[in-house]
Amino acid sequence: MPIVGGVSEEPRWFKSSHSGGNATECLEAAFGRKEVLIRDSKRPAGPRLSISAETWNRFVADVVT
Repeated sequence: MPIVGGVSEEPRWFKSSHSGGNATECLEAAFGRKEVLIRDSKRPAGPRLSISAETWNRFVADVVT
C-alpha cells in the first residue's frame, strides 16, 4: 500500500468489467506503484496475493493475445 503523508492509503479495488453481477467466483485487483494486489471478492478481509507490475503486465498480454 502506498504511504501518503505517513499514513497508509487503502488500496482501491476493482473487478473486471467481464465479472458477472451474480456473486459467483470473482477476483478483485488493486494497483500500487510497483505491485498489483489480488484478492477474492467474497473475502475482502482474507489473504491478498502481491505480484510485481511487470508480472501483471505479462499476464494481461498473454491473456489478451
